[in-house]
Amino acid sequence: MFFLIGELLKEVSKEEIKGTDKQYVAVISFEEWKESRDSFEMGIDLEPDISEIYTTKAEVNYDSLTGSFCIPNRTDFSKEDYKFAFALDEKGIVFIDDSGKALEIINHIRSTKRWKLPSLERFIYDFLDQIVIDDLRLMEKYERELDTIEKKIMDGEEGFSSGRINDIRNDIRDLRIHYEQLLDLGQELEENENNFFKQENLRYFRLFLNRMARLHDNSTSLRDYTMQLRDLYKAHIDIKQNRIMTVLTVVTTIFMPLTLIVGWYGMNFKFMPELEWRWGYPLVIAVSILIAAGSLLFFKKKKWL
Repeated sequence: MFFLIGELLKEVSKEEIKGTDKQYVAVISFEEWKESRDSFEMGIDLEPDISEIYTTKAEVNYDSLTGSFCIPNRTDFSKEDYKFAFALDEKGIVFIDDSGKALEIINHIRSTKRWKLPSLERFIYDFLDQIVIDDLRLMEKYERELDTIEKKIMDGEEGFSSGRINDIRNDIRDLRIHYEQLLDLGQELEENENNFFKQENLRYFRLFLNRMARLHDNSTSLRDYTMQLRDLYKAHIDIKQNRIMTVLTVVTTIFMPLTLIVGWYGMNFKFMPELEWRWGYPLVIAVSILIAAGSLLFFKKKKWL
């Protein structure tokens, strides 16, 4: 699909973009790019392969700027990233995309944006902005969830998995890496090495870089928060285990004297006066109870229980 950049993005035919001075936006498939790349007159030999797209980046060529997008799936970070390539010069930008993500973003821009000062730079800014449009809300959601997890840990609640903390940390890590890549891409655009962009419009890229810096800082803070929660969870597990070990130690200590008594009277010597004594059995019971009660009182006094 092909669009001309005016107050609105206007859908046109491929032939129309050649007969106008207006800047354009094109979205084509990888196969279409192989067949018609020379018609865009960018003077590049770009043959993108979706299997080789791993990052979001931009590369400056002699008379064009090329690169790729690798966008995490915000609804489920375990799913495959959206991957597509692009090429641009002063006349316009071409997205080479089989995933449909680029066209989805462009259609959203068409339905929500109207520009007083239309330009390629403003379109690129809005395109990049749409990629991260809901990320602040997403991180706020993660922060509220982490606050809830922290409260559960502090209250000693059972029945929640620490694996959720790891899942959130992994999602935040993916976002942080993505922001770093977007920062690098934005810096390449702002550098304007080939003078494709007007100097007064470079402010759009600076605005985008500032937003990326804030999102990157937020993601770093959230990642640190998940690390703190993981350490807090481990500390509470250690405290719980220490309490169990304390109880087991106390129980063992209480029954050690009783075990001695059992072992002592378990010896089958013939001449043991208590074996024939009428009050021997009740006396052993009383002594055992006194030892157990005395041990418990001692531990309570020492605050070991």
